[in-house]
Amino acid sequence: MRTVRTVKRGSALGLALMTGFVGPGAMPLTAQERDETPDAGYYASPPPVDMGALPDDSGAPDKRYVQKVACVQRNPEHDADIQNAPWGQQFLRVGDVHALMRSTLGTIGAKPDGNPVRVAVIDTGVTRHPHFQNRVEAGGDYVDTADRGVEDCDGHGTQVAGIIAADTPADIAFTGMAPDARIIAIRQSSQNFSPDEDGAAAERDPDSGGDSGDEGSGDDGSGDGGSGESGDGGSESLVGDTDPAQDSRTQAGGGAGTLDTLAQAIVRATNKGVDVMNISINHCRPADGGVMPEERRLQAAVRNAVRNDVVVVSAAGNVSERCEQNDQEPGTPPNTVVSPPWFADDVLSVAAIDRTGGVADFSIHGPWVSVAAPGTDIMSLDPAEGSGRLTNMMIENGEPASIKGTSFAAPYVAGLAALVRAKYPDLDAREVMHRIEFTAHHPAAPGGRDNFVGHGVINPMAALTATVPSEEGLPAARAESLPSDMPPPADRNWTPVVVAVVGSGGALTALLVTLFVVHTIRRNRPTNTTPST
Repeated sequence: MRTVRTVKRGSALGLALMTGFVGPGAMPLTAQERDETPDAGYYASPPPVDMGALPDDSGAPDKRYVQKVACVQRNPEHDADIQNAPWGQQFLRVGDVHALMRSTLGTIGAKPDGNPVRVAVIDTGVTRHPHFQNRVEAGGDYVDTADRGVEDCDGHGTQVAGIIAADTPADIAFTGMAPDARIIAIRQSSQNFSPDEDGAAAERDPDSGGDSGDEGSGDDGSGDGGSGESGDGGSESLVGDTDPAQDSRTQAGGGAGTLDTLAQAIVRATNKGVDVMNISINHCRPADGGVMPEERRLQAAVRNAVRNDVVVVSAAGNVSERCEQNDQEPGTPPNTVVSPPWFADDVLSVAAIDRTGGVADFSIHGPWVSVAAPGTDIMSLDPAEGSGRLTNMMIENGEPASIKGTSFAAPYVAGLAALVRAKYPDLDAREVMHRIEFTAHHPAAPGGRDNFVGHGVINPMAALTATVPSEEGLPAARAESLPSDMPPPADRNWTPVVVAVVGSGGALTALLVTLFVVHTIRRNRPTNTTPST
């Protein structure tokens, strides 16, 4: 059985974009507003980090937004729990991983001191679904501060959070990667909200309204798309928009969320002391212009998070009409730049694979890709209001469609990061990132890395058990030319053989010549025919 959630036609585009997106407010910058355009090759690497660009957290939307599209709805006709585990969960051996964690720590996502690992989900909000129990904390809201991040009208954030931390009953095979982790919900974008007609700035106190965010079981309205694209990893947009999908938008076209509010949300999560941060929202633009000021602020916010010991995980982004695939030859610059994945030194950027184990066709390639995880045929929590069940489909333009996107590959990695932080509490953020990359299934490429799956598909069991040389103070493995213990090969002297063969051949030839001569002489000798008397 499967649960299908219904979305009104007005939000169908938002759902289609649920693959990694950045929402509204993005208009191309003028040449004067951009930095001077560098060489094309520059775009393979981000600019140096300018920590002076680190933004302050306003804690409020950049302007007043009002809901224009109905939230995702539950479809009673498909209101049944799905019993089988999704293929991605089986592929990653999540059941075996959980057994390991229980046997070693007694928990799956809590530290040895008993405190849960805290994972910030910066997305379209997170509904307090029953399968989260009381582990969803209101963290902030840049769409409507009254909701404090625990309303998910679009539905994307709840699905992302479910992959990270859902804790389901024993008769349901689906479960989150770290079911004992705590979710800090921050709503940064929504495609179901649009700027108010008068454009008035939001005046609400970001710390007022809503509840504390720790109690409540569960069901807030949720949705499917979210601030951009919530369904498929990563958001795309132009100058300022942020969306959980990969189809760029502008505020004129509707939607809430900008690169600036994304940067502020990252600062906010960092200040709350989270251990891991999942950003299934990003900004996509052509790699043919200078660096935008908003990108510099976002880059500084990410670097600040890592400096404060936060593991930052981001969806690599999805191909869309405005987000062109990077199919460049090795050594050539990309066509498209995606942020935050672009800031690869500080981010675990996650590509998506499909059931075959190969990279999904919608997953954006790039030199910034760190690792890969399952991103097709997704199953997670049903975000619709009043639902306590699961979902593996959505209705778009009246047609059912499976859930997919790098947006949903990223939370598998964020959940793994939470497990690593629980099992190895002494590792800092960069060491956790390195352990996940080091233990991945490396592709057959120079250095064990390519632009499609990065260091490879994650291997949770190895990430939780392998010995990593750098953690033990051991030098990294390198190729060396070692001498052989075998004796040198005996080069045979063929001269005697040649002499023997030549000599034998000469003797045989001489014999044949002799026989020929004798035979000829005998044949030509006159015969005596005189009769005897």
